[in-house]
Amino acid sequence: MPDTLLILTPGFAASEADTNCLPMQQGLVRVLKENYPDLNIVVLAFQYPYFKRTYNWHNATVISFNGKNKGGVSRIIRAREIAAVLKKIHRTNKIIGLLSFWLGECAAVGKQFATDNGLRHYCWLLGQDAREGNKYVRYIKPEAAELIALSDSLQAEFEQHYGIRPVHVIPSGIDVKRLPAATESKTIHILGAGSLIPLKQFDLFVKVVASIKERLPGVKAVLAGDGPEKEKLIALIKQHDLTDNLTLTGEIPHRDLLTLMARSKLLLHPSSYEGFSGVCQEALAMGMQVISFCRAMKEDIEQWHIVRDQKEMQERTLEVFVNNKEHNSVILYSTDVIAEIFIDLFTD
Repeated sequence: MPDTLLILTPGFAASEADTNCLPMQQGLVRVLKENYPDLNIVVLAFQYPYFKRTYNWHNATVISFNGKNKGGVSRIIRAREIAAVLKKIHRTNKIIGLLSFWLGECAAVGKQFATDNGLRHYCWLLGQDAREGNKYVRYIKPEAAELIALSDSLQAEFEQHYGIRPVHVIPSGIDVKRLPAATESKTIHILGAGSLIPLKQFDLFVKVVASIKERLPGVKAVLAGDGPEKEKLIALIKQHDLTDNLTLTGEIPHRDLLTLMARSKLLLHPSSYEGFSGVCQEALAMGMQVISFCRAMKEDIEQWHIVRDQKEMQERTLEVFVNNKEHNSVILYSTDVIAEIFIDLFTD
């Protein structure tokens, strides 16, 4: 029977062309399969894609359950359906362990199945699941040794709220082999990227660009992403007379975002909360300076500036341009190394 790693996730790519659904997780699965071709990887996607199907994705098997984030009775039926699939896989495969993304429904199902069958289970804390009020913590009762924090900050936050300090800290990685070529022509001064939701605070992005325009009238900024805040941001752009300075692209393929980064000098990331921003890591890899509010790791990171408020963000942004900061490619962690760390967890 083949060695099999089961990955439980709320969502996953609907096809190989779907590059925008959780690109960090996609990158990990793809590199795991490339670097360990004999390992059978089965991804169970609970909520998205919005169809029920088993399909091949870069030689990994994906089973989607079309949960559509329904709760109540639907959640109970879905859990039973997934448990039945897990039992079927167990009968014909040698399962080396289960990895759940986020401490939520996936971790609850994964922990129960692992406990019932004497298997290893790890849960990767990826962001808001480390915040106060996660009802699944009381239900799952996770042990410190089975928890993996995405960053130092998530490790500390989870311990603060729940009295359990995750033993492992494993950040996401950059798939260096798939980065677009660097360019010397950085014609975009300021780039923003992410879902246009209140948490990301892109209204501050617009206001910072407006303040920079007062000193640099020709500033060019791009904001890539879509979401419920779009109309509000369009109105704010008009209010600050930034129509010729700030472009909204809408949602674009992940590859196109990396290409935009290659042409940009600074990533402005005003999000009020992050586990360890993948877009910030990608920007560093593409040779950008980064300014954000959230510190992920204890140590300082080259070209990544942590600020406290909008005023300091404006001042640091102007400083980057006035002092003509360097634009070196900074690779914090490669996906190849991260994949090896995960394999070691399941095979030691």
